Amino acid sequence: MESLNSILFFYEMKFPGRLPPLLLTVGLLTVYGLTLAPGLTWAHRGADGGDLIAAAATGGVPHPTGYPTYLLLARLFQFLPVGTLAFRTNLLSALAAALAAALVYGLVKRASQNTLAAVLSGLAFGLSPLLWSQAVITEVYALHAFFVALILYLSLREPGPDPALGLSFGLAMGNHVTSIFLLPLVFAAPNRSSLLRRLAWTGAGLLTYLALPLRALTNPPVNWGNPVTLKNFLWLATGQLYRDELLALTRSALAARLQSAAALLRDQFGLAGLALSLLGLIFYFRRSRLHRNTIWIAAVFFVFATVYSTDDSYLYLLPLVLSFSVWLGLGVDGLMDALTSPRKEPLPPRDKKMAWMFGLLALTYLLALAASHFPRMDASHDARAEQFGEMVMAQMPADTIVFAKGDEAVFALWYFHYAMKERPDLAVIAEDLLAFDWYRQTLKETYPSLDVGGPYPFPEAVAAKNPDRPACFVEYLERTWIRCDP
Repeated sequence: MESLNSILFFYEMKFPGRLPPLLLTVGLLTVYGLTLAPGLTWAHRGADGGDLIAAAATGGVPHPTGYPTYLLLARLFQFLPVGTLAFRTNLLSALAAALAAALVYGLVKRASQNTLAAVLSGLAFGLSPLLWSQAVITEVYALHAFFVALILYLSLREPGPDPALGLSFGLAMGNHVTSIFLLPLVFAAPNRSSLLRRLAWTGAGLLTYLALPLRALTNPPVNWGNPVTLKNFLWLATGQLYRDELLALTRSALAARLQSAAALLRDQFGLAGLALSLLGLIFYFRRSRLHRNTIWIAAVFFVFATVYSTDDSYLYLLPLVLSFSVWLGLGVDGLMDALTSPRKEPLPPRDKKMAWMFGLLALTYLLALAASHFPRMDASHDARAEQFGEMVMAQMPADTIVFAKGDEAVFALWYFHYAMKERPDLAVIAEDLLAFDWYRQTLKETYPSLDVGGPYPFPEAVAAKNPDRPACFVEYLERTWIRCDP
């Protein structure tokens, strides 16, 4: 213990002020490590993980919008010499989430000069169920949270770091297109030359999108949209497949969404945490860019998540949770400041111990809240996807055409068949994608001996055109369903 104290003392003397965010980051990484999925997982709506992992590993292109920044980073993590391919990709989410929380710490520390309030703010975000759930699986949302926090942090620096801000925005757009909502933060430049520099560096960050057509040219087995033409590229990068989901809610469904958002916020922080956040927003409101920018982020992402009608649209509330975490830290700072401010003369100043007792009480509250969330966040024992893939790979007869239906089944089989290279004798076909010409072309490139037919082949028609191969139909609906025809 004495040696540890000596190391911490030396670090604090050598790098003053950096020990709290370091401990925050390491602590969150430890929590994420304990709850991280060890392989492919469907926990926390992580069905897309199989698609993302397989695309990154095979040089392919995942579902719209392509996520080129995520793809490139995920591929780097896949070279780590630890665990399974899926585990290595999951690590990217854990690191991104921990760094996002550290940036939230930095935002509050800079605004308040209160280390304890900043730590509480970072913990509130890092241990919020929404971010935590995305930190332990393969998905793009933890990295999205990191870029939102980074751009918010950089936008408040004086003078603004034009290259870093522009590049971060371009890379953020390459990870998730809803980063476009951060445009007012990035291009609120003090002068024209600064604006031009930010635009130029944004363009540099957007060059990651070149990875999509370059990957598609190699004819990978996962090749959504085959974006080698401008038409196909725009279909993929703009998410045209999902445009019908915008503004498609009825009035009653919209009201239900609002109630769900309120319940989600209460789940993140509890009633006491929400009270502190509102205190930081309202009663300690400062006409600063931090408040203006966090209000903008909260409002625009809340509106988008509300009107976007997909089942997982609640994940777009992550920037809203980030803003509430910042306000929570400011609320703690405001209350601590009130507890240490002097009374009217001639009474003596209040004891600072009251403020620290309140801060430690808030810390205990957040840790207790996190402990209550731990069992629900723990993805370390979720083996459904692994068991499904292993079962299908083991039970399929030789040379079978496997028709998979649903994201869970399709993406899990892509992971095992394409990324892990299991059962090369099989032909895995996603039933729901057969209507797309780019997918039929991908099948022809991946399985040259397979007769796909067309122009709009049904699975039964494909099976009939290949009478020498068995056909099996696979789906996952709370359990594995397999039906094989001779």
